[in-house]
Amino acid sequence: MTDAISDSAERTRRLEAGLKRRHGREQRFRAYGVLAIAVAVAFLLLLLGRIIDQGHRAFYAHSTTVSVFMDPSRIDRTYPQGTNFLQMAAEQQLARYGVQDDALGLKSTAMRALFSSELKFRAAEQVRDNPGLIGRTVAITTPMSDDADLYFKGEISRDVPPEQRRLSDQQLDWLDRMKAEGVVGSEFNSALFRNGDSTEPELAGVLGAVVGSALMLLVTAGLAIPIGVAAAVYLQEFSPRNRLTALIEVNINNLAAVPSIVYGLLGLALFINWMHLPRASPLVGGLVLALMALPTIIIATRSALAAVPPSIREAALAMGASRVQTVGQHVLPLAMPGVMTGAIISMAHALGETAPLLLIGMVSFMPGVPHSVTEPVGALPSLIYIWENASERAFHERTAAAILVLLAFMIVMNAAAIVLRRRFERRW
Repeated sequence: MTDAISDSAERTRRLEAGLKRRHGREQRFRAYGVLAIAVAVAFLLLLLGRIIDQGHRAFYAHSTTVSVFMDPSRIDRTYPQGTNFLQMAAEQQLARYGVQDDALGLKSTAMRALFSSELKFRAAEQVRDNPGLIGRTVAITTPMSDDADLYFKGEISRDVPPEQRRLSDQQLDWLDRMKAEGVVGSEFNSALFRNGDSTEPELAGVLGAVVGSALMLLVTAGLAIPIGVAAAVYLQEFSPRNRLTALIEVNINNLAAVPSIVYGLLGLALFINWMHLPRASPLVGGLVLALMALPTIIIATRSALAAVPPSIREAALAMGASRVQTVGQHVLPLAMPGVMTGAIISMAHALGETAPLLLIGMVSFMPGVPHSVTEPVGALPSLIYIWENASERAFHERTAAAILVLLAFMIVMNAAAIVLRRRFERRW
C-alpha cells in the first residue's frame, strides 16, 4: 500500500514537473515573439525618426524682402527678362551696408549668392506687368539661397573653419544683419509641392515627379488589373487541369520572385529598342511596372476566388446559371475584396520601384511637369535617387522630404486596401 502511494506521488511530481517545463517553454516562446516584434518596431521607428528628423526642415524655408531701385538705365523695357535684377539687388544691398565693391566684383558676387535666382524672375515679372515701376523702388520678396537657408536652419555653423563651409564670415555677417533688420522670415515651403525639379535646391519640388508617378500608375493599373484578373479567373475557374496549366502556374509564381531590374532590362530591350516608344516616358514606365504587377495580381485574385465556398457555385449552377454567369455574377463579386486588396498592394509596390525606372532613362534631370504619358518625366523613386546623389547639402533634406511624400502615398494606398477589404469582406 505504501509503495503504491509513493509511486502515485512520484508520477504526480513528474507530471507537474513536465507541465512546468511546458509552461516555461510556452512563456519563453511568447517572450521571444514579443521581443522580435519590439526589435522590428524599434528599427522602424528609428528609420522613420531619422527620415523625419532630416526631412522636416525641407517643409519650411526662409525668404527675405529686398528693396530694389528699378534703374531705368539698366532695365531693358522690351525684354525685362534679360535684365540682371539679381546683380542690381546685390549691388544696392552692399550700398545700404556701406560696403564698397572691389574691382573684380567679388563682394557683389558674394552678396548675390545669398539670394535665390527667383528674385530676377519675380522682378522681371513685376516690370513686365507694370512698366510704371521703372524708376521707383520696389520691395521684392524672394527665397534665400540654399546655403543661406541652411545657415538659418542651423546646418551651417560659424564654429566650422571657413575653408570647410560654403559661406564666408562676411556672408554670415550680412545674413545676421538681415535677420536683425527683420527682413528675413520663415514660411511653409510651398515650392516643394508647387515646382518640378530644379538645379537650385531652394526651387526644387516634387510636383513633376508626383504627376509622373501618377501617370505611370494609371498606365499600370489600366493594363495590369484587367489582364491580371481575367487571367486569374480563367486559370482558377475555366482552365483544364493538365500539365500545361500546371506549368503556367509555376511560371507565374516564379515571375513574382524575379528581381525588378530584370523587368527593367526587358522594358529597355522590348519597349524602347524594339518598339521605339518614348524613352523615360510614363507610357514605358507603366508598361514595365504592369509586367511586374501582373504575377502579384494573378496570385492574389486566384487566392480570393479559391476562398469563395464551392456551395456558391453549386447553388448557382443548380438554379440554371451558366458557368460564365456563375463566375461573373456570384463568385467574382464575392471575391472582389481580395481582388481589390491584391491590386492596390501591387500598385503600391510598383510605386516604390526604382531599378526598372533607372534602366529606361528616368534618372535624367527632368524639369517641369508632364502633360501626357509620352513626355519624358521623372518619378518619385528616381527623384529621390537623383537628389541623394546631388552635391548640394540642401538636396539631402529634400531627399528625406520626398521619401516622406512617397511613404504617405503608400500608406494611403495600403489603408485604402484595408478599408475596402473590411467593407466588402464576408465571413462564411
